Amino acid sequence: MKIFYAIQATGNGHISRARQLLPWLSKYGEVDFFLSGDNWNLDPGIPVKFRSKGLSLYYNNSGGLDYLRIAKAFQPLRIKKEIRDLPVEKYDLVINDFDYITAAACAKKKITSVGWSHQASFQSQLTPRASGKHWIGEYVLKNFARATSYVGLHFKKYDDFIFTPVIKQQIREAEPQNLGHITVYLPAWPEWLLLLVFRAIKHVPFQIFSREARMVKHFGHITIFPIQSDVFNKSFTTCHGIITGGGFETPAEALHMGKKIMTVPIPGQYEQACNAAAMRDWGIPVASLRNTGLTVSLEDWLNSPAPSPANFPCVIQDCIEYILSLQLKKTDIVNQPGPSLLLPPKLVSDFTVN
Repeated sequence: MKIFYAIQATGNGHISRARQLLPWLSKYGEVDFFLSGDNWNLDPGIPVKFRSKGLSLYYNNSGGLDYLRIAKAFQPLRIKKEIRDLPVEKYDLVINDFDYITAAACAKKKITSVGWSHQASFQSQLTPRASGKHWIGEYVLKNFARATSYVGLHFKKYDDFIFTPVIKQQIREAEPQNLGHITVYLPAWPEWLLLLVFRAIKHVPFQIFSREARMVKHFGHITIFPIQSDVFNKSFTTCHGIITGGGFETPAEALHMGKKIMTVPIPGQYEQACNAAAMRDWGIPVASLRNTGLTVSLEDWLNSPAPSPANFPCVIQDCIEYILSLQLKKTDIVNQPGPSLLLPPKLVSDFTVN
């Protein structure tokens, strides 16, 4: 069986998960990866056959979404060509981890696909949502990477097609320790702001992983590291607690190990606001980050007890079996709805089924 696996490369979590899935999927056939996006820091560590700038999110110097840069990076003609040229029709199984290009190519060529991602869990109304009305964010989560069927990943099995998180093998095999430091993983925020916030807490060592760092730097009780998997895993498994964004993979691994967590969602990022709502159910404090510091008391958090480990089971085999049970023959495909963005109608029609 030939398997096409598309990865949304905004952030590092999607790439990290693909590394874990490759050995399992390889048991069923040859796997070709499509890396779509250019806002990531990790060495992919997987055999990437196709690449694209895709559609990526970028962040400004205060951690919020940089809408101007996102708009400048949007190139309709390039995207249309990539949709046309992506050879999804040559594969027996197309797995899409929240990539627009792949979703649009499958819709245009009437190819079945499986959306296997954390974002796929939001196809269910039972998945926790942020309070208030966020119709744009809701629309994007449900329509950005449409598929024929979905397999979601979340902190809990909120619906029949949702499974608990895929935990890296390095984390499963690690022996958790508490060496007293706090690991900080907030890659959307600039290094100067992280230093400004954490330098005031002098009695606690901080190990900060920065997207801007190219070498290890020491500032008293603060150490800045480049984002590297092995170094981060060591810091994470031996930390007293972790302060991280409102993503999915890192909080899931912290819950698995029973690490103390504080989450700082990216302002204006609806998915992260929804994840924060789910984390509140686990008793995890949700903070915002400003020049004056964190809005949640760091001292109170440091003195609070660590949670019990969630010990998430390995669900990869179950997910694959579920995907194979969903797969349809290409000849059975009907007109599946294509993905759509908040674009002028002409562009939307150009990108979807014609």
